[in-house]
Amino acid sequence: MSDRWEYLIVLGLCVAITAPLEMFGAGVYRQPRRLVRAIVPVALVFLVWDAVAIAAGVWTYNDGYIIGAHLPFRVPLEEVLFFVVIPLCALLTYNAVTAILERAKRR
Repeated sequence: MSDRWEYLIVLGLCVAITAPLEMFGAGVYRQPRRLVRAIVPVALVFLVWDAVAIAAGVWTYNDGYIIGAHLPFRVPLEEVLFFVVIPLCALLTYNAVTAILERAKRR
């Protein structure tokens, strides 16, 4: 396995592991507008932060661990996906735990 794919593989595994949590509660994927409103504003803030930090030379990404696709301002594709995937996984987890706890209270 090439090291270049590790970041994408980890993000894919995060989605795969948390995807079954959609079965609990009202669902995250079944509320796309709410999902977009929850993820996009925060993702944009962090993407700007990343772009500024990269431009200022504060940090970089090791080319050995990314596939090499960049958005403007040298932000790697994997980093953009990170700001979507990780909040999505967090929402799936939160939604499932909340639904399970509510069911447990009713018993």
